[in-house]
Amino acid sequence: MGFNEFIGKLFGNKATRDMKEIKPWVDKVKAVYPEISKLGNDELRARTEELKKYIKASAIDEQKKIEELKATIEETELEQREPIFAQIDKLEKEVLDKYEKALDEVLPQAFAIVKDTARRFTENEELIVTATDFDRQLAAEGKDFVRIEDDKAIWQNHWIAGGNDMKWAMIHYDVQLFGGTVLHKGKIAEMATGEGKTLVATLPVFLNALTGNGVHVVTVNDYLAKRDSEWMGPLYQFHGLSVDCIDKHQPNSDARRRAYLADITFGTNNEFGFDYLRDNMASSPKDLVQRKHNYAIVDEVDSVLIDDARTPLIISGPVPKGEDQLFEQLRPLVERLVEVQRKLATQYLTEAKRLISSEDQKDVEAGFLSLFRSHKALPKNKALIKYLSEPGIKAGMLKTEEIYMEQNNKRMPEAVEPLYFVIDEKMKSVDLTDKGIELITGNAADPTLFVLPDIAAQLSELETMGLGEEEKLVKKDELLTNYAIKSERVHTINQLLKAYTMFEKDTDYVVLEGQVKIVDEQTGRIMDGRRWSDGLHQAVEAKERVKIEAATQTFATITLQNYFRMYHKLSGMTGTAETEAGEFWDIYKLDVVVIPTNRPIARKDMNDRVYKTKREKYKAVIEEIEKMVEAGRPVLVGTTSVEISEMLSKMLSLRKIEHNVLNAKLHQKEADIVARAGQKSIVTIATNMAGRGTDIKLSDEVKAAGGLAIIGTERHESRRVDRQLRGRSGRQGDVGSSVFFVSLEDDLMRLFSSDRIASVMDKLGFKEGEMIEHKMISNSIERAQKKVEENNFGIRKRLLEYDDVMNKQRTVIYTKRRHALMGERIGMDIVNMIWDRCAYAIELGDFENVKMEMFQTLAMEVPFTEEEFNETKQETLIEKAFEAAMANFKRKTERIAAIANPVIKQVYENQGHMYENIMIPITDGKRMYNIPVNLKAAYENEGKEIVKSFEKAILLHTIDEGWKENLRELDELKHSVQNASYEQKDPLLIFKLESVKLFDNMVNKINNQTISVLMRGQIPVPDPDQVRAAAPEAPAPKQQYRETKQELTDSNQQAAANRDTREQKHEPLRVQKTPGRNDPCPCGSGKKFKNCHGRNM
Repeated sequence: MGFNEFIGKLFGNKATRDMKEIKPWVDKVKAVYPEISKLGNDELRARTEELKKYIKASAIDEQKKIEELKATIEETELEQREPIFAQIDKLEKEVLDKYEKALDEVLPQAFAIVKDTARRFTENEELIVTATDFDRQLAAEGKDFVRIEDDKAIWQNHWIAGGNDMKWAMIHYDVQLFGGTVLHKGKIAEMATGEGKTLVATLPVFLNALTGNGVHVVTVNDYLAKRDSEWMGPLYQFHGLSVDCIDKHQPNSDARRRAYLADITFGTNNEFGFDYLRDNMASSPKDLVQRKHNYAIVDEVDSVLIDDARTPLIISGPVPKGEDQLFEQLRPLVERLVEVQRKLATQYLTEAKRLISSEDQKDVEAGFLSLFRSHKALPKNKALIKYLSEPGIKAGMLKTEEIYMEQNNKRMPEAVEPLYFVIDEKMKSVDLTDKGIELITGNAADPTLFVLPDIAAQLSELETMGLGEEEKLVKKDELLTNYAIKSERVHTINQLLKAYTMFEKDTDYVVLEGQVKIVDEQTGRIMDGRRWSDGLHQAVEAKERVKIEAATQTFATITLQNYFRMYHKLSGMTGTAETEAGEFWDIYKLDVVVIPTNRPIARKDMNDRVYKTKREKYKAVIEEIEKMVEAGRPVLVGTTSVEISEMLSKMLSLRKIEHNVLNAKLHQKEADIVARAGQKSIVTIATNMAGRGTDIKLSDEVKAAGGLAIIGTERHESRRVDRQLRGRSGRQGDVGSSVFFVSLEDDLMRLFSSDRIASVMDKLGFKEGEMIEHKMISNSIERAQKKVEENNFGIRKRLLEYDDVMNKQRTVIYTKRRHALMGERIGMDIVNMIWDRCAYAIELGDFENVKMEMFQTLAMEVPFTEEEFNETKQETLIEKAFEAAMANFKRKTERIAAIANPVIKQVYENQGHMYENIMIPITDGKRMYNIPVNLKAAYENEGKEIVKSFEKAILLHTIDEGWKENLRELDELKHSVQNASYEQKDPLLIFKLESVKLFDNMVNKINNQTISVLMRGQIPVPDPDQVRAAAPEAPAPKQQYRETKQELTDSNQQAAANRDTREQKHEPLRVQKTPGRNDPCPCGSGKKFKNCHGRNM
């Protein structure tokens, strides 16, 4: 018995402890189920209503206190409102805590209700209940699963979902109750393929929807979101819970707003994130669609929260001179550079082969140095990869590398000096050498054209030159401008070099219809709308000679990591989360719980088969496929790229073996290919994660032959991708097998594991075509995968650290913006701004400066003499200035209301039927602002609405302009700080320090501009005859905005698993049955449709 097994037996492992914790909950559900199952249909629905009331009643006292506090806000002085809002926020948190406690109490009953509803739909063609208003509304909307007859609603057990007529035939079994409990507790449930994750989610979704605060079910694609909302919807709607899907409706539409108001809302991760950004660009409360983020369940959680989460969602717009980029201009230089390097790499490889075969030890050493140089020049050279797989060659090269890496890379410059640029495959970086810089500089007048100056040294030198202040500023600007120009030039060269040497057409991307489209390295699917960041996409466009998209400016951005961390409670489900459990806990504080399978897994997972070369490996793969086909077993072949899929397809065609291919070029046929994948002797070639969530069903004949055979043609750098591929076989206790074929030339093996395995194979005298197969080898490969996963986690965490800096700023700005938009807390924010400006003025220290600042910003004289200023404490002066400024502000706002009120009164009483909103002109002495005001509200509160509308308009404008400028500066900062690494400084640390300065400047600017305008605001003498209606608020010109997911330039990290193919069929065009205006309403009221549910159509 090993040490780990001994400790496990002594203390129990995590899985045992998790099950021990959940089992009591499942036992409670099973205990209450017999009682629930005896209830009539109406009684079952009534029990749901009782649970809703019980949950609401659990926090009734806190809700009353919140309402009472809100009622006192308008009567409270502006300066005294902050403590009231703080109390409201505290009470709202208490309400959520009380709801969580109540949900735990009703969990057994709620789960039993869902399970028994599923049983009733399974066992009965129709369920007859007393019709409620909600039933009538569903019938009037044309839902095909409910009809009204007199006072009865008849629910059917089949309905259209995802284009197919689905008959309900599922009842929750015990392990699904375990999964449901894990999800409710805010954890991740890892469940194997075929264990019914979609059905499991119905339990916590139903339970948490009872609060009325909304539940979001997040899927990886819109087909799944629409299908699952239609498939699972009737189970919830039977109990009066509303269900909708945001992906069915246009952004910013009333329909999408209603979808968010539903008890249960389905949608894709991207759309939830983009709606959050759109809401924070809204100019009116009626444009908002989302409510507070309560509870989200994320399907395929590893794909969404790990793979997709590191790609920021960005809403961007055009920038001036966005077309002016250097990619076209510098492309010929880079092409020349790459061509010269390619020739040099080939020369070094030829020289290496000659010298290594020599008897002279010095020649051999020189040969391995040449080989190392060839590797550093072009590591993806196929001739080099083939040579490195020969006995002892890679081990010799690595030994040479170690010599030059000694003492912190002291001799490395000596090794790479003859090269034009150096590629580091592991770090995904390309660096120009002095020789490369010399080549591309050519005969240019400036020999430092592609050399970044030491800006810190230049600036410190400037300080010692004894120049006057003005001259020093001019020189400083010159130096910074020169640095910025050279920085862009060097960056463009580096990105072009990466595009030419590290990104391959038809593997990393494809060119379709004149556009470069990224290929998901894990699924092989094209990722529409995705672009690599940091200019890399433009570099690839330049390489492929297609149109280079113009540079854009960020208007709003967030990573999915930070979006999903906003939810009060978050949980997720997938088949492969255990390998990333550390990351889930570190970033989201989500625990991963592995749920046992309903039936034991019967799939046989074999050891990896390791070959020396790719040629030998693919030959063995074809022979294995032939063997499986002869045995009558279906085969799923997993590849890592489009290129390999097509090569295997050609090899199978030569042997006349029928097969289907699923890759980026053929992804439209995915549903049909997957539907046939489980049939006898069918061979399907797909990328490793094609069909994440794919359910391949087998006939009895296939099961008898041995089930589905999984053949992996390469180990992926992430273990969960391999597990996804294995998981396609062995669903629900089916028989099957899986095996991975690996060669020492594979990327993962080349980078991490092949030298040790190669030396073992050399010592044992393996010949061409022979393979090595042992558990120890498989474990070694898994350790290599772990290394890559740790590296990738580091990259993702680094990105999150950058976004966390922005997220803190985003939270502050979006909160201020929401206060301004809703109007409720705008007064509190303005009071804080006035205090900030008073404090800033007093802290200037010099009386004349204080006097000038107060006059310019606060539009008032100083409320103290110079003598008092010199003798009084700062805190007292700030208090005095604040009191005077507040008195001045109130006087101004009261005057605006007093001047406008007679006009408002006259217009409302004489012409109120004509106008809903009117324009009120307000000036600050420099500019005229036309403020739209609700006429009725202004009449009822005697002109105070005008002041509120004025404050809102000014604050929204200054916040939006300031934030947009700040995002642009942060983009530039993130790019420029990367050069700090050349000076042995941490770019992230510099980014954090500099971003704080930028943010402080932005906040000061917003406060300054807002208070300056508000303090000077006044209405010109009004004339009732000149009153005009306010035009409806024009939305921002959406055609100028582009919504994208920005891909990181690290190709190790390409996003995973976009599309699901579970029994997917093309949705047929359906015409929904809508009654005619004069037909009887389907709700059973007896009225005509136009006078009932069709009234607003």
